[in-house]
Amino acid sequence: QVQLMESGGGSVQAGGSLRLSCAASRYSYESNCMGWFRQAPGKEREGVAAISHAGRSTYYADSVKGRFTISQDSAKNTVYLQMNSLKPEDTAMYYCAADWDCDTWRQARSPNYWGQGTQVTVSS
Repeated sequence: QVQLMESGGGSVQAGGSLRLSCAASRYSYESNCMGWFRQAPGKEREGVAAISHAGRSTYYADSVKGRFTISQDSAKNTVYLQMNSLKPEDTAMYYCAADWDCDTWRQARSPNYWGQGTQVTVSS
């Protein structure tokens, strides 16, 4: 089993920035790719961004390209999501997740592991 521990999130005004962090309890081939999904009330879950353990593969949803940047520290089994130019439509619960590979985000599959979630609220 792999546990995912999230930090960051909170409330910010439109145009502001937030940074999310997610640390995995250990490396596993089952958690080779880590990233975030988000879900807003009444909306479907959306894969936001993901990155492979070595950083060679990344994924971004079209809605966040150019504004969000995902990075990783493989020695710490930790990934970071820097969110800039935040918009009210970015408001959602953000869930850290981990899976075999980043196609899980591209194909909107359910990942092997989930974090507890952290709320991001962007006010206009």
